[in-house]
Amino acid sequence: MSLLKVKDLSVVLGNQKILEDVAFELNKGDGLAIIGPNGAGKTVLFKALLGIVPYTGQVNWQPDIKIGYVPQKVDIDRYLPLTLEDFLSAKIKTLGLAQSEIKNNLEIVGLDPKILKSTIGHLSFGQFQKALIVFALLGAPDVLLLDEATVGVDVPYETQIYQIIRRLQEKRGLTVITISHELDIVYRYATKVLCLNRKMLCLGAPREELTKEAIASIYNHAAIYHHQH
Repeated sequence: MSLLKVKDLSVVLGNQKILEDVAFELNKGDGLAIIGPNGAGKTVLFKALLGIVPYTGQVNWQPDIKIGYVPQKVDIDRYLPLTLEDFLSAKIKTLGLAQSEIKNNLEIVGLDPKILKSTIGHLSFGQFQKALIVFALLGAPDVLLLDEATVGVDVPYETQIYQIIRRLQEKRGLTVITISHELDIVYRYATKVLCLNRKMLCLGAPREELTKEAIASIYNHAAIYHHQH
């Protein structure tokens, strides 16, 4: 049974068609990367999958699926006297989870529990991104959606974050859907790639779909071709 099956998905916002006839299928443990130029509809696709925006077509999740979501941007005033512990505990209380889940997931992403006493504003950008992943992992989701979760993160942190996600896929059978502009990351960590520019341009294994010509067509220019062998 498919964990997620999307068929004939289209999104119209106002008078503008954002997505048209998107279709794909995912199984447990898959890693799908969604790529495309700015304005291609990648984040809107995520919002449709989460039921946040209206759409036509079908989005069929496996029954009782649990989803974790790491947005591209979180509108938290980082000058508020809010500690990381306060931030994470809000979800723990809402879901009725054990407090130990916070420590367990901090260890998974490589954050020292001492950081819980730090205010959000004192976290580095990389630490804050890891904290958002911890937030998404609370409640043991079956699927993790990452909307350019490493934008602005230094390369060592970026590699570390994707290595963490790969381990979660291997240990928990976690299914991951990620939006990324980093083709090296797509080649290294995705099992499937979905190419978007308002409509679906390609779907399949990254090493088969992302030829130099295909990349240039997707981004409408002569793209730099990164292919890790």
